[in-house]
Amino acid sequence: MSTGGNFEWSTSEFRILRSFTSPFKIQQYLDSIEYSAESRYRSPHSVLRDRKAHCFDGAVFAAAMLKRLGYPPMIVDMQAVRDDDHVIAIFKRNGKVGAVAKSNFVGLRFREPIYRDVRELVMSFFPSFYNMNKEYSLRQFTVPLHLGRYKNFEFDDEVMEAIGLKLSYIPVTKLMTPSEIRSLQKVDQRTFKAGMIGAVKKGIYQP
Repeated sequence: MSTGGNFEWSTSEFRILRSFTSPFKIQQYLDSIEYSAESRYRSPHSVLRDRKAHCFDGAVFAAAMLKRLGYPPMIVDMQAVRDDDHVIAIFKRNGKVGAVAKSNFVGLRFREPIYRDVRELVMSFFPSFYNMNKEYSLRQFTVPLHLGRYKNFEFDDEVMEAIGLKLSYIPVTKLMTPSEIRSLQKVDQRTFKAGMIGAVKKGIYQP
């Protein structure tokens, strides 16, 4: 659904936007809204209106809000096997990389900007990235995608489709060798249960 060409924030929306004074404030907002189990995409404007987002919506929303703070609007797609991908917005402070993210799972959200590069950041998600068969499922990640090339991405739901499609065709970096993958153990029950706290069951991928 498009926003009908109304590409401006209202006065009441501006009041909310002004409260996002740091990446962590953006994260707190994403944590406060409902996790969407719908297949549709919401632009940042629609996320603010509906107070609902899944990880892709949330990453684009975070990138748009980070742009307002002076950061380039960048997202990374962490790609998995027998599981959903997970998209994050990244930002850099003092040469180190952090992330803001909306997730159905406890461990796949905010990262402080303490990582030397994107690969190191992505690897910090690995222990919390698993499927319902208790398999560690993260395998690779895309190069960062700069959203500045997408006109009106903050407002137009239809642009979200183009962004999602682009993530399927940009270069990726693999995280492990085949032998390392074969050696992976199953997730222990305690870690599994901890990561599922508060998860919306309808939004969980079933292998």
